[in-house]
Amino acid sequence: MTGHEPPTALPRTLLERPDVRSALAAHDFGTVFHVARAEAGVSYSAIAAECGIKPERVGTLAKGHGKVTSFEKIVRIADALRIPGRMVGLAPRPWETPADSPAAPRREFLKTSAAASLAVGLPELSRTPGGGRVGSDLPEKLRQRTARLRRLDDVLGGGDTYRTYLGEYQATRAMLRQRTYAQETGRALLSVLAEQAQQAGWAAFDGGRHAEARGLYEASRTAAVDAGDAELAGNALAFLAYQQLPSDRQSAVQIAARSCATAGPDAAPGVRALLYERLAWAHAVAGQAEETERALEAARDALAEVDGAPQPDWAAWVDETELQIMSGRCWTELRRPLRAVPVLENALARYDDSHARDKALYLSWLADAYLTAGEVEQAATVTGRVLDLSSGVASVRPRERLAPVLRRLGEHQGVSAVAAVLEQARA
Repeated sequence: MTGHEPPTALPRTLLERPDVRSALAAHDFGTVFHVARAEAGVSYSAIAAECGIKPERVGTLAKGHGKVTSFEKIVRIADALRIPGRMVGLAPRPWETPADSPAAPRREFLKTSAAASLAVGLPELSRTPGGGRVGSDLPEKLRQRTARLRRLDDVLGGGDTYRTYLGEYQATRAMLRQRTYAQETGRALLSVLAEQAQQAGWAAFDGGRHAEARGLYEASRTAAVDAGDAELAGNALAFLAYQQLPSDRQSAVQIAARSCATAGPDAAPGVRALLYERLAWAHAVAGQAEETERALEAARDALAEVDGAPQPDWAAWVDETELQIMSGRCWTELRRPLRAVPVLENALARYDDSHARDKALYLSWLADAYLTAGEVEQAATVTGRVLDLSSGVASVRPRERLAPVLRRLGEHQGVSAVAAVLEQARA
């Protein structure tokens, strides 16, 4: 470890203890605080000062009451206690050495490769603030640039992409305020702004910045409505519904239904397929099997209409494989493993490992379905694949998604395959 060493930094030997590793993996920071004081002599007041938490809150957490859930606070605790990012589901922290972060070479390779591929053909734009009239061709150039930058999300998590996407959104928003343009060009710029806000909001959500994500989704919806872009307005609602799950399931279902109605029947087939599959997911999480089936059928019907016709880039990733995966996820949530397992196995066999975050997430539902079916050893094997794929990915979602699967596997610790994967998770 390099640079300033905070007074709350925990010894490596303590961090590597099985009980501490298990607590860190579960984001049980109360246990970590208790151990830090009892065995490393780090006072609660010092922890509070370094982590930006009230002293009484630290004590309450140490007694087993409450939980730390915000991305920003988890990052602050990791830095204050010098907890390597991999131990709490974060990207490697700036102070880590290569020895602290065994996944760093892989992540750096992916980032470098992605940057190199994006450098070819990425439109360079003049963003000089102040006066000057925006040409009518600029919105399309911006849209092409946004589409190219979206490819980063194929290989990197929101922890790596958020600042890039947010910068694009902020630059376009400043241009709308500071430059002059024709009315039609202004509407087109607002449409691009809505698309960029959704992209930044998704990265924020993926990186655990939920408040920022909601604000960006709301801003996107406002911009889309002002631009008269019903498709993007509908997609903004779909994002809001997705974020609402599972805390308020009925509200999420209502918002997802509104997203389909907002885009309307004249929306591009790919857009309708995307919105209906997200509606299906909301119904599934709410436990509504018949409604889930109807929404999946509507998504399949819409996808059948695509037939090679151009679709908006932000919806073009929805294809038959993605729809099969969503179907499998829905049936897993509805505890229908006989329907979920075959479709997930078939679709994920064609899903490349280079999409590490997404494949890890999707495999977690396959592991869940195997558990529901009583196939414990197979669930453990798939869980091991999830852990391998998600290692070093700057996204909080794979680890969050896997947590309940690991808890269920914990009921079968006597099975050797389960014991091995639980040890892998702790490591």
